Amino acid sequence: MNNLHTDNAPSLAVVIPPFIFGSLSFFMLTILIMLTGSDLLGVYFSGKLLAITHLAVLGWATMIVLGALYQLVPVVFGTGLYSEKLAHVTFGSFSLSIILLVYSFWNSAFSTTLLWAASLMFISLSFFSINILMSTRTGTQNIQSKYVTTAIIWLLLTALLGLLIAFNFKFHYFSQLHLHYLKVHAHLGLVGWFLSLIIGVSSTLIPMFLISHQLEQKNLHYSFYLINGGLSLLTLDWLFLKGTFLIPLYWAVITLGILFYLNFVREAFVKRLRKGLDTGMKYTVLAVVSMLLPVVISIFLLLKYEGDNGFHMRAVTLYGFSIIFVLITPLILGQTYKTLPFIIWLHKYKELVGKYKTPMPKDLYSEVLGKVQFVIYYGAILIFMAALLLQNALLIKTGSYLLLLVAILYNINVFKIIFHKIQTESISA
Repeated sequence: MNNLHTDNAPSLAVVIPPFIFGSLSFFMLTILIMLTGSDLLGVYFSGKLLAITHLAVLGWATMIVLGALYQLVPVVFGTGLYSEKLAHVTFGSFSLSIILLVYSFWNSAFSTTLLWAASLMFISLSFFSINILMSTRTGTQNIQSKYVTTAIIWLLLTALLGLLIAFNFKFHYFSQLHLHYLKVHAHLGLVGWFLSLIIGVSSTLIPMFLISHQLEQKNLHYSFYLINGGLSLLTLDWLFLKGTFLIPLYWAVITLGILFYLNFVREAFVKRLRKGLDTGMKYTVLAVVSMLLPVVISIFLLLKYEGDNGFHMRAVTLYGFSIIFVLITPLILGQTYKTLPFIIWLHKYKELVGKYKTPMPKDLYSEVLGKVQFVIYYGAILIFMAALLLQNALLIKTGSYLLLLVAILYNINVFKIIFHKIQTESISA
C-alpha cells in the first residue's frame, strides 16, 4: 500500500455516516425480508419486493459505496475530495430519499410519496456524482478511473429513468408498460452502475490486497469497451426499438466483457504473493467467481422458456437475487473488512507509527465473528436459492432468520471498528 496517497484522505465525518446508515439498512433489509416471508415467491413487481430491492441496492449497497468512494478516490487516485460540505449535504438528502422511497413502495404510495422520494433521490445522486467527478478529473487517469467515471454516469442515467418511471405512475406518458422500463432501469443500475464500479474498484484493490504485480491491463480495457458498448446498445434497443432479435447479441458482448475481467482476476490470484485469504478476501473471491451465476440465469431468460410461467417468474426473481445477494452483497461484506478497518486505523494511528507499537487494521474487528458470519451467510444464500426454485415458504423463513443473524454479526463488527479506542504500547516494551 506504499503507493496510497493517504494525505488526501477526507475527515471521518464524511466517511463514517454512510457506513453506519448502510450497516443499519442491511439490518432493516433482513427485517423486511422476514416480514415479507412467502410473498417473496410471488410476482417480482409487488410493492414489498420493490421496497426490499431498493433498500438493498440504495440503502445498503450504494450507501456503503458512497462512504468507501469518498475515501478511496482521494487515497487511490491521488486527489482531494472536491467538497466535504457537499458530501454532508448528499448524505442527509440521500438518507431521507431512501426512507421515503422504501416507505412509498412498501405502502404502495406510487402516485404520492414516491414522486417526492424519486425527485430527492435524483438530486442526491446528482450531488454525489458531481463530487466524485470533480474529484477524479484532477487525479490519476487510468483504466480504473475510467470505470469509476463511467459507473457514475450510468448511476445518473439510472436515477433519471427511475424519476421518469415514478412520475409516469401519475401522468401516464410512457408508451409501454412499467415493467418494460423497470427492466431497463434495473440493468442500468445493476450492470452500468454496480458492475462497472465493481470492476473499477476491485481491479485496484484485489491486486493490492493479494500483492499481485505485473498484471495484464489489456483485459480490463477489453472488458471496459465490451461491457459499456453492449449495455449502451442494449439500452437503446430496449428504449427505442422495444427489444429486437439483437438483444441476445448485446448480452453476449457484455458477457464477453465479464469474462475478460474474470481473466484479470484469475491472473491476479495466480501471481499473488500473499497466499492466505482472510475473511474479507474469501468473500471477495467467491463473489467474483459467482459473477457467472447471473450470466447463466440470464441465458435461460433470453431463451424465453415457454413452459411453466410460474417457474419463469421465479427465475427472474432468482436472477435479481443472484446479482444483489450473490455478487454485490458479498463484495460489500468482504471489502468492509478490508477498507473500513484501514480507514479507521489511518485516522487514529497514522501519526503514531514509529513512535509506539500499534495494532494492525485487521485487529480492529473480530475475525472469529467474521468467519462465523461468512459460513452463515452462504448457508442462508443457498437456502434462499433453493426456496425460490422450489417455492418453499419454510425455506424462505429459515433463510431470513439466518440472514438476520448475519446482519447482527456484521453490525457488531462494523461498530466495533468505528468505535475503536486507540491502543498503543511503548516500542521498548
